[in-house]
Amino acid sequence: MRWFGPNDPVSLMDIRQAGCTGVVTALHQIPVGAVWSVEAIEERKQLVEAANDRYSPLHWAVVESLPVHEAIKKGNPDRSTYIEHYKQSLRNLAACGIQTVCYNFMPVLDWSRTNLTYEMPDGSRALRFVWEDFAVFDLCILKRAGAEADYEPEVAQAARHRFEQMTAQEITQLSNIVLLGLPGSEEAFTLDTFQGLLNEYATIDDQALRENLYYFIREVAPVANELGINLCIHPDDPPRPLLGLPRVVSTEADLAQLMDACDVVANGITFCTGSLGIRPDNDLPGMIRRFGNRIHFIHLRTTKREDDPRNFHEADHLAGDVDMYAVVKEIVLEQQRRAQAGTGVTSIPMRPDHGHQMLDDLHKVTYPGYSAIGRLRGLAELRGLEFGIIRSLAE
Repeated sequence: MRWFGPNDPVSLMDIRQAGCTGVVTALHQIPVGAVWSVEAIEERKQLVEAANDRYSPLHWAVVESLPVHEAIKKGNPDRSTYIEHYKQSLRNLAACGIQTVCYNFMPVLDWSRTNLTYEMPDGSRALRFVWEDFAVFDLCILKRAGAEADYEPEVAQAARHRFEQMTAQEITQLSNIVLLGLPGSEEAFTLDTFQGLLNEYATIDDQALRENLYYFIREVAPVANELGINLCIHPDDPPRPLLGLPRVVSTEADLAQLMDACDVVANGITFCTGSLGIRPDNDLPGMIRRFGNRIHFIHLRTTKREDDPRNFHEADHLAGDVDMYAVVKEIVLEQQRRAQAGTGVTSIPMRPDHGHQMLDDLHKVTYPGYSAIGRLRGLAELRGLEFGIIRSLAE
């Protein structure tokens, strides 16, 4: 399970009692672009392992995430400094025994939603994205120049009408949700700083962002390969352009281009079934077969597309639009292929992602998508599904 550090309302003991052996965490307190020192890494590692002499052992399995500085994404002249910092952080992680590092290349924003407390039929709460609500933010709150061209006239009209009906509290709430900072951070952007960041991408189109990504991976993946570290990029979430910003890790073709850009095993994928599954044109089981040993980390969750397929919400882990049975079966088969090939590490780290807020957690403040009980439910369902598949393949 993912753990956001000492301030996370979900404790390491909670994660241990869920049946996990691996912890997915990061040093969120270190500014983006700064070097992760051996001392800071060891401090976090010791926190994770502190009770191992008394209880079922935990270990730091995956870094999620080692953030990529905006100067690298924009291809600024000072990107070489931040790339060297990134390489040094990888060296320090390797020296501490960390071998899997997740990152993303989404400009400005990380994952985007418009509702963090969408009520499900059973009364639990889920994350949701509504295209019209996002248009309200873009057109009427942010008032981004040129935004009109990104929306159909009927969507823009509906967004303006909805904005006129919203209370000041609803406007503030929507703005705060869209401007939410990086996962693990309690800081959000302001409208002014956010618009300034968008302006810096005015001349960076799809092709330019791709070139900056490929430049970065060609610089860092060979170093990671030498260190025995697997880098794994997280797909865009949602997997489509937003706010005039390009998104270049949304489809199978995007991932194939990235894998070809630096053909070493360390240049790999965080296979997020929720992000990739938002698009009906992504064949998830087929992608697992085709990318094979380049998948180094897996997020298992599913989303449900609504009447307007650009709208979606986080569904129960075994429901939604992702065929979780087919996905988990392919993962099991991939792990068996690795075992037969004798390639060393055969188990792919996986975690349940974005659980619903439910039961006692409805009365607690938790990071959006990362309450304990909803993820525990997802983990239990996924573990049972995996167990059944393994037994059926063996019989």
